[in-house]
Amino acid sequence: MSTYSKELEVAELAVQRATLLTKKVFHEKAKGTLSKDDKSPVTIGDFGAQALIIHAIKQNFPDDEVVGEEEASSLRDDHKLRDQIWALVESTRLADPSAEKIIGGPIPTVDAMLDAIDAGNSAGGSKGRIWALDPIDGTKGFLRGGQYAVCLALMVDGDVKVGVLGCPNLPVDDSAPLSADVGVDQTDSDGKGVLFSAVAGQGATSRPLGTAGLGQSQPIHMKPVKDISQATFCESVEAGHSSHGDQSAIASKLGITKQSVRMDSQAKYGSIARGAGDIYLRLPVSATYQEKIWDHAAGDLIVREAGGQVTDSLGRRLDFSKGRTLAENRGVVAAPAAVHGHVLEVVKEVLAKK
Repeated sequence: MSTYSKELEVAELAVQRATLLTKKVFHEKAKGTLSKDDKSPVTIGDFGAQALIIHAIKQNFPDDEVVGEEEASSLRDDHKLRDQIWALVESTRLADPSAEKIIGGPIPTVDAMLDAIDAGNSAGGSKGRIWALDPIDGTKGFLRGGQYAVCLALMVDGDVKVGVLGCPNLPVDDSAPLSADVGVDQTDSDGKGVLFSAVAGQGATSRPLGTAGLGQSQPIHMKPVKDISQATFCESVEAGHSSHGDQSAIASKLGITKQSVRMDSQAKYGSIARGAGDIYLRLPVSATYQEKIWDHAAGDLIVREAGGQVTDSLGRRLDFSKGRTLAENRGVVAAPAAVHGHVLEVVKEVLAKK
């Protein structure tokens, strides 16, 4: 048994089951959308996926903590919405009973579902075993029919040890190049749906998302960049999430003329980890904004285990030990290890002129 083998299996099966739930919601015109205090949207899919994943974690690792994006107070007041989510959760099963058993079987009651959602209330930190969970990363992409990801990572004493990303709208084929329109008008039809995984020190893999047990995995690696001017550049769709202007200036200084690929969620991390893209930048748009750990923990590990380097805009490793946010970091620069230093130099040069 390899180190963290059980954690990896539980995480992969839990994320796979949660993606089945999100796919059901993805095809509905009405997604039960609410607005949170920070004006960001949340759907019945977010709540349902969080319940399923935290239930699986607590069934297998009852003493572990979870930093989850959602909480259930609105559902305790809105019984109609609560019942919608419960119906979704009850209907979502893996087709393989042995796989279902590994992740703890079905959630027994509505109250247990609400308690599971609320169990994502860990403050995070530098001690112990803490999972970082984003049940639907890229909710705006999810709502507009673009890319989204179900994201889960285990941190031990602040260091990410296991990372899993479920990306239902990315192609299974690791060699499929990214098209400029990959962030819009997507489907989860045949040939789509990939599960990216990594364990610290053991490399990164991809496998097709399925409906039962886990499919066959294969190792993934970042693509060597022989000519950086030919690199494929990934960035967020939302200008409020990342500075498109700064990123355009950086691309220009690197000699990159290809149109950047804009997509929501940690699907960007998975895409560059398997060589479909090359560089991912997320540069701050506000001096006070702090990235959330659940938006980066799984992707950070997967890219590094695939041969990449991930730092902030000052060259510091992302620090997941400071609580629920990357309080000590500014932005994200992810690229193949061989060219990361050059990309970072240009990032610093452009940001220094601001």
